[in-house]
Amino acid sequence: MTERENEMTGDRAPALPPVVERAAFHEELEALHEREKAHTREDDAIAAARRRLPVVEMPADLELTGPDGPVTLLDAFEGRRQLIAYYFMWHPGHPAAEQCEGCTWVTSQVRELSYLHSRDITYAVFCQGPYEESRRYRDFMGWENVPWYSALPSQETLLTGRHVGMMHLVCYLRDGDRVFETYWTTRRGVEAMDYSYALMDLTVYGRQELWEDSPSGWPHVQRTDDDALRLRSGGRPIPQWARVESGHSDALTR
Repeated sequence: MTERENEMTGDRAPALPPVVERAAFHEELEALHEREKAHTREDDAIAAARRRLPVVEMPADLELTGPDGPVTLLDAFEGRRQLIAYYFMWHPGHPAAEQCEGCTWVTSQVRELSYLHSRDITYAVFCQGPYEESRRYRDFMGWENVPWYSALPSQETLLTGRHVGMMHLVCYLRDGDRVFETYWTTRRGVEAMDYSYALMDLTVYGRQELWEDSPSGWPHVQRTDDDALRLRSGGRPIPQWARVESGHSDALTR
């Protein structure tokens, strides 16, 4: 294991759960499965309530910047009926290593869009920074399949009543030439985009974060003051290392 891999995995304490016979294991697991089923049913109920929320109309002609220049919010639907937009935080003039690790984390998870398209949904990134500079970050990260726009021309209106400069996941509905906002979330709500943490949650050691309710002696990832979410390694967002090692430059300004 390399030094950087050791840094990423952190302290692996030898603590283990109790060891029992399979019958006792199945008994405990079945009890947990019942709680999981209840959680799933509650999640379904919340999703049903989300589908019944009222909506607010948005100006369909709000300007975004795309690869060919100005486009509208309506254009970003690409003809589909629904749009999910992730508002990517941005630090103007900074190299790739200094861009948002949280936004890099969730955006890295969204790769295959065909299932969304099959339900008449477009997914796109609305970056809260200038188009050319942020597009170079998209290219650096290898996200070429994801539609990418700059929200700068209209982000104050697009994020009315919310904190500009924070990660947001927003859902829109199109009815002809009219556009409606139907839902938004931020902070841990954007974990809906992620599978890595969901898989970690299934394992015995979980996410290995200090805030988790884990038994004494369970391993946790070492972190620094500027790395509170543990989404960085060696001074840059974790998924960037593969791009750097394959020869990509993280200089985003020209």
